[in-house]
Amino acid sequence: MSNFFTSSIGKKFVMGISGIFLVLFLCIHLLLNSFLLFQDDGRMFNIGAHFMGTNPIIKVVEPILALGFMIHILWGAILTLQNRKARGNDRYASGNKTKNVSWASKNMFILGLTLFTFLAIHLVHFWWKMKFAGSEHLTHITIDIAGVPTRVENAYTLVNYTFSYLWVVILYVAAAILLGLHLSHGVWSGFQTVGFNNRIWLNRLKIIATAFAYIVGFGFSAIAIVQYLFFHNII
Repeated sequence: MSNFFTSSIGKKFVMGISGIFLVLFLCIHLLLNSFLLFQDDGRMFNIGAHFMGTNPIIKVVEPILALGFMIHILWGAILTLQNRKARGNDRYASGNKTKNVSWASKNMFILGLTLFTFLAIHLVHFWWKMKFAGSEHLTHITIDIAGVPTRVENAYTLVNYTFSYLWVVILYVAAAILLGLHLSHGVWSGFQTVGFNNRIWLNRLKIIATAFAYIVGFGFSAIAIVQYLFFHNII
């Protein structure tokens, strides 16, 4: 088993599996963030954030997906550095010396490193404040959830305030575009690694991966832009 994880195939397998964790993590958060597009003073987003913070299943699943996300980033960095050190012609993740491949596949490490930097900024903006530091923009309100008055943290106020700054919106849109580029190669490559590598499935997965990358990139971009243009200082 140890030989498998130290082999080229084993290393790619870890990247593929951890990449699937990343995809699931993004799907959950894109769904939650899509509630920011509702013109309801943040009610749906606050309900979603409350559900994410209190549901026992989500409390277990989210850290697991986040761990897979971090493994994907760290493992990708390790593999890239190892390949560069070895100066091989067939470098996994970077692919800078490989012909006839997309720009994204040649620059997966650079994209990943940039996204990791953005992730750190994102955590400071929201997760750290919601979980530990607190913020003057984090208040508590009572809303109706399935007919039951429930006191929840008004996370929408913090999000709305953060997206009132143009530089933050530009940063998030740029990160969303880079994320889309990363996913356009990473998704189908991950499925190929775990076994969907015949000609018919590979072509289909490339189409699915491209569509998914557009949805994620456009989705996160649109949320930030709409918040800035139409919900600016709504609270």
